[in-house]
Amino acid sequence: MNINKATIDLIKAFEGCKLTAYKDVAGVWTIGYGTTARAGLGIIPVEGMTITQDEADRLLLDGLNKFADQIRPMLPADINDNMFGACLSLAYNIGVSGFGRSTVLAKLRDGDYARAADAFLLWNKAGGGKVIKGLVRRREAERKLFLTPVFEQMPAFDERTSPAQSTTVQASALQIASGAGAGVAAIGSLSGTAQIVALVFAGIVVLAGMWIMKERLRKWSLGDR
Repeated sequence: MNINKATIDLIKAFEGCKLTAYKDVAGVWTIGYGTTARAGLGIIPVEGMTITQDEADRLLLDGLNKFADQIRPMLPADINDNMFGACLSLAYNIGVSGFGRSTVLAKLRDGDYARAADAFLLWNKAGGGKVIKGLVRRREAERKLFLTPVFEQMPAFDERTSPAQSTTVQASALQIASGAGAGVAAIGSLSGTAQIVALVFAGIVVLAGMWIMKERLRKWSLGDR
């Protein structure tokens, strides 16, 4: 269970980043990407506090890693990174204790992943039981991430280690050989003007092949494999 880019992007989008401390919808002093004193990251946001963008990014990653370490033991071992990311986003928003008593976790432990996905939508209220549109959108995004399959990465092609493996070099060599062969054939079978025309044409073919091969080898030397 790893923290993937989709998870970080989702959390950044909904938390937003404010480099000056502010009060969230629950009245809690917050800074950066939703970092509060409760996160235990060595920072206590207060009125007038400011941080840099680098500090905000670091606090987010530190917070996500801390929350991830706390919720991993709660979760079934077979969930994928998108499922884990959705749970992490929820826990980051409502706290580890809130996640620990959530229907999302209960349904996951029961193996009922479909109902676990739907249970994300229950956490759409702030203090006083008021439904918050931003939380509605976030829970829908978390549910969507939870239900998105994680596909295995396509196997990489074998890296070419020699210019001889280049199809362009191979085709150029064939072109040069064909041009040279045509020239030899012209000498043996033609005479006079026809022989000269054939030899000139064969020479052009050979020179063109040599130029193409030279350019391909130059690009290879520059790292274009």
